[in-house]
Amino acid sequence: MDDVIQKLRKKAKREPKRIVFPEAQDERVLEAVKQIEQEGIARPLLLTQDNLEPERQEEFATRFHERKQIKGVSYEEARELMENPLYYASMMTRYGYADGFVAGATFTTSSVIRTAMNCLEIDKRVGLISSCFIMSVPECSYGEQGLFIYADCGVIPYPTSEQLANISISCARFARDVLGIVPRVALLSFSTKGSASGRWVDKIKDAVSIARAKNDEFLIDGELQADSALETDVAKRKVKESEVAGRANVLIFPNLDAGNICYKLTQRLAKARAVGPIVLGTIQPCSDLSRGCDVSDIVDCTAVTVVRSQAGQQREKK
Repeated sequence: MDDVIQKLRKKAKREPKRIVFPEAQDERVLEAVKQIEQEGIARPLLLTQDNLEPERQEEFATRFHERKQIKGVSYEEARELMENPLYYASMMTRYGYADGFVAGATFTTSSVIRTAMNCLEIDKRVGLISSCFIMSVPECSYGEQGLFIYADCGVIPYPTSEQLANISISCARFARDVLGIVPRVALLSFSTKGSASGRWVDKIKDAVSIARAKNDEFLIDGELQADSALETDVAKRKVKESEVAGRANVLIFPNLDAGNICYKLTQRLAKARAVGPIVLGTIQPCSDLSRGCDVSDIVDCTAVTVVRSQAGQQREKK
């Protein structure tokens, strides 16, 4: 197993958190929960339609209605939503009955993201929900010895410059706080530093400017072609000065097409380990899963969710 995954599992075991699983009907989830309990990675809470507590459903429906009635959501509609284990799990996480949730083995990504948007608190530092993958590529010298963050591969189809800037900052924080690496963020394009022109290139340039203006603690650069971002010799020829070019370990794609295609190609062709999609931009942590996930994917996403909860509590103490 990849070193980074091992490290995340070990870190999770030091202070296991309450993680909710709202897909008890899926055999992969049941097997993963058993493994998670045996290894002490988390304190799993498995939801079924039969163990949703009526009193808590009433509480969650009232809270949800209070927040959403301005948008026309009635109490009856809120109460009906709390019959859904996914919404129930998200509200447990939002109001401190759990430390995070993991879903997506049977629920679609759009369902998981919609629920997170409706129930969890949005991190005001970035103001939007996005996602990333941890990519661990075997026998690879690029990035952080084969370790990368890819984003956004699951949420925002055609991000604006402002959104790309916020995605970049979210991913940089995730890389630092959860993976413990110094993030070097490259915003990717078909152009490197003006080798091409047009509105798509301008969008990336604007995103870099916005990201730097918002946050000067991270190394963020672009626009960079993939080879300029990864390969030192190419970067030396194409880029005059950059602390990111040739050394990038966080790759920000210009749109969802590029991100999703590239993570799947890397996973299949380079036999990479892909962990995620991990939902970014919420105060309370959660992870989505690919519906093609296996047991190890669920366990790994759980470890990430636990470590994110640990990191969140450390921030609150400061």
